[in-house]
Amino acid sequence: MEKQLAEAEANHRENHQSASEPTARAGWNSKIEYFLAQVGFSVGLGNVWRFPYYCHQNGGGSFLLLYVVMMLVVGTPLFFLELAAGQAIRQGSIGVWKYISPRLVGIGYSSCVVCFFVALYYNVILAWSLFYLGNSFQSPLPWTKCPEQGHNLTVTECEASSPTSYFWYRKALDITDSISETGTFNPYIIGCLLAAWTLVCLGMIKGIKSSVKVMYFSSIFPYVVLFCFLVRGFLLDGALEGITHMFYPKLEIWADIQVWRQAATQVFFALGLGFGSIIAYSSYNPKNNNCHRDAFTVSLINFLTSVLATLVVFAVLGFRAASECIESNMKLLSEQIRSGSVDPNMMPSFDYSEPRSVTLESYRSWFKQHGEHIAGNLTGCSLEKEMQKGVEGTGLAFIAFTEAISLLPGSPFWSALFFLMLLNLGLSTMFGTMEGILAPLTDRFKTLANNKTKFTIFSCVIGFLIGLLFTQRCGNYFVMMFDDYSATLPLIIVVVFETFSVSWLYGADRFLDDIEGMLGWRPNVIYKYLWKYICLLAMLALLVATSVRMCIERPTYLAWTQETASEMKVPYPDWALAVLALLIIFAMLPVPVGLIYTLLQDRMRGHLDDTKPGQYSIVNTEDRFETPMTELSGVSQRNGDASSY
Repeated sequence: MEKQLAEAEANHRENHQSASEPTARAGWNSKIEYFLAQVGFSVGLGNVWRFPYYCHQNGGGSFLLLYVVMMLVVGTPLFFLELAAGQAIRQGSIGVWKYISPRLVGIGYSSCVVCFFVALYYNVILAWSLFYLGNSFQSPLPWTKCPEQGHNLTVTECEASSPTSYFWYRKALDITDSISETGTFNPYIIGCLLAAWTLVCLGMIKGIKSSVKVMYFSSIFPYVVLFCFLVRGFLLDGALEGITHMFYPKLEIWADIQVWRQAATQVFFALGLGFGSIIAYSSYNPKNNNCHRDAFTVSLINFLTSVLATLVVFAVLGFRAASECIESNMKLLSEQIRSGSVDPNMMPSFDYSEPRSVTLESYRSWFKQHGEHIAGNLTGCSLEKEMQKGVEGTGLAFIAFTEAISLLPGSPFWSALFFLMLLNLGLSTMFGTMEGILAPLTDRFKTLANNKTKFTIFSCVIGFLIGLLFTQRCGNYFVMMFDDYSATLPLIIVVVFETFSVSWLYGADRFLDDIEGMLGWRPNVIYKYLWKYICLLAMLALLVATSVRMCIERPTYLAWTQETASEMKVPYPDWALAVLALLIIFAMLPVPVGLIYTLLQDRMRGHLDDTKPGQYSIVNTEDRFETPMTELSGVSQRNGDASSY
């Protein structure tokens, strides 16, 4: 009787697979293609505008060391877990977690939902980059000076803030004073959003075969730009001082639990854990690919990219701080000279009427000799105070860095280069994010697999239509809401379930056995303890810390007030908190729904012996890219080899 039940179960699984999963799977043409895709996805905008901010605010070199520890102990092992799972089962996230534990199939669907949320707002950032890229082909750049209204009257909002802030908030976004004031749609951003989704759709139209062709440019070009900015940045006045301030260690920050939370969160998002994109890309690999080496290589490239971006950002911001300080002091000095209060013997040798020609060294040398004898509150241009003003996210890319670029000779060229880099960074990440949606669903549903091109176009159209929400005048506030909350908590929960299902339900030893069958050698036993205890506890601690922080501190956002021409932190209104909660609930809903659905199915079939997790076997070398991973029982029925490893 037990034998008949086992045979029936095996037949059911084979029939279910043939009915819902494609029988053939594409593969990478070369290892280079795979690396470009994996690195392109994991290296995104966060490496450029969030890592430098965290590093700067949390002790510089001390945070770097903490980040490396978190990367080695938590990030890379979990990255290896996802790579190995995708390569072994050769399915998207839905298929992987369904095979490992059928009751946790909802994990894959939750990953798809989170990917969709991220794709919605991430492409809006690409639209903003396109808008700025289009405005970079003019000289002078439109954000270098305040516009005039009437006769020689500067726009008040611009004069009270800065030309770059005014252009961002009023010209690009035409932003409202709060998230509750929706305002009209922004036609320029709508056009740019349509262009961004068109680029993504064209890149994904033929799956990885078409997206990887774009990645040859989109994954490599940002590094070319970063190195160009690095070389140019080191030649700028104040750059070395900015970098020195950046990496000045503050060991006391290790006692702050929030710093640990930020380091873990940054590692988590930098590698793209939980999205399902890592699994999807890895599933196109041959079974004997060395995914262990890949995990360390991609993690190292990701970390070095973050450090490179940090050097560039603070070299340029150091130059901006020096330029602003010298300009303000030259203005004060000119006023004192015109009033006749400066002794002729104290007159500087440099041309104070042209602040951009004055070097930081020459000004400091003059100030050290005569500065204290001159009225007007001149300063010695210590850049530390200016550099302490941490800027992250859109504020760094579209205000601070943009302002610094406008001070460079040939600023239109550098501006176009910078925003083209942001566009390519975003495109590579968008390809991975969309793959995290399309691959699992086409693996799971045969109808979608047979109409993948139509499904890709349909997904992009839906993404554009829903994305119109972010093109309203209040759209930036919704982008911040989605960026801060729609993905953070759900992804942490997804990774907790992933780690638990592999290390405890399926079994860490069995998983290492499977990896040994793929690679021909067994990874170190330390991974067993990292997955079962260290990684799982670390993710649970991050989950608790994030949840407690959200409950104790009412979520806030930065609102731009037109009257005062300044940013201020404002708490989200109650309706926005309800939307925020619904986003988190909707992203996590597939997990309990999948569990309940599987239990009901088992009860209806009268199948009581389902306490064991799903079993799978590695594919034969001869299968290569033609047959997706099958159940161990299915393999044993076809070839009589139930214990091939």
